[in-house]
Amino acid sequence: MMTPTRFLARMSLDTDLGTAFSDTRIRLLEEIQRKGSINQAAKAVPMSYKAAWDAIDILNNLAPEPLVLRVSGGRQGGGSQLTDYGRRIVAMYRALEMEYQSTLDRLSERLQDTQGGDIQSFQKLMQRMSMKSSARNQFSGPITELRPDGINYEVQIRLDDDNPIVAIITKASAENLNLEVGKEVFAMVKSSSVMLTTDRRIRLTARNQLWGEVSAVHQGPINNEVTLVLPSGRSVTSVVSTDSCSLLGIAPGVLASAFFKSSSVIIATYE
Repeated sequence: MMTPTRFLARMSLDTDLGTAFSDTRIRLLEEIQRKGSINQAAKAVPMSYKAAWDAIDILNNLAPEPLVLRVSGGRQGGGSQLTDYGRRIVAMYRALEMEYQSTLDRLSERLQDTQGGDIQSFQKLMQRMSMKSSARNQFSGPITELRPDGINYEVQIRLDDDNPIVAIITKASAENLNLEVGKEVFAMVKSSSVMLTTDRRIRLTARNQLWGEVSAVHQGPINNEVTLVLPSGRSVTSVVSTDSCSLLGIAPGVLASAFFKSSSVIIATYE
């Protein structure tokens, strides 16, 4: 007799901008709450220290308010804790997960007479419909200005109270995405397109200039990955050569500006 198919709850919570929470990210938040350390939480999940930092940056960037508060202290130091908002999100996720698993168990019982091949085809279809982006910097926000400029559109997106992001896309792309003022969109920027400066007097042609404090420097043999935390709690990451980091004095706690061209911003929407 064929063993009944069982679907296991690996729940994700989606917004209009895509997946916001997954089981791995929630477990990371739970471990941060228990241990007060991103480093120790990453080991407990388990996941790499860098992947944990990246996940927290994305969560804080996409959430309406930060879920995790961090105190910079290098790779082995510093402390972290969940905000009240972060604790409420974790509790809500776990409550929904219990209901989700109960529903899937009931569904599995009803599928005992369903051909296994049909279920496998359905699973493959769901996998193909999943989308992920390699862009390290992912932001969300409403369009505050949409201005035509010949064959292009200049799109201004509200990142936080102090910083907008400006993108230049073609008119055809704007029409295809059905862009309009007030619409929530996803803005993505590759870390290799983001440059850094520590000089407030420098004048730049780049439309996007985000000032923040260096929270982490992940060193490599040739390039370093540098993450800045903005006053709002959001973050932006840049890949900079080791020599440039040394020249600029880039280190945790240093104030710096991450700047990038409007043409480097990719906009996405979810219908």
